[in-house]
Amino acid sequence: MSILLPFRDCPALAVDEISRALARSLPSSAPGPDMTPNSVWKRIHWEAPHLIRDLLAPLVAYGFHPRTLKMADGIVCHKPGKPLYDSHSAFRVIVLLQTVSKILERIMNSRLFCVA
Repeated sequence: MSILLPFRDCPALAVDEISRALARSLPSSAPGPDMTPNSVWKRIHWEAPHLIRDLLAPLVAYGFHPRTLKMADGIVCHKPGKPLYDSHSAFRVIVLLQTVSKILERIMNSRLFCVA
């Protein structure tokens, strides 16, 4: 059994990183299995900016992504104008992630973008 240790060089999660991640999310996006729309997270962040930071900061500091945040719903949709059932290219898969996981993913993507 291993014990997670925080990364020494990991910068602390800042409220403005969460603000930028939420600014890029559309309130009309379909929620995932948690059924929490982006508009709810935006409202929480508006009312108490530190709350989401306090929830996500340990995950960032320890580099841990819980299995429950990895759950997603997949929906298979038929592409308009394509023949039915003839080819796998006639369909598209839409994956709906947990909305809090989307926020964390956007933060980590922006950090990795700066490094790359």
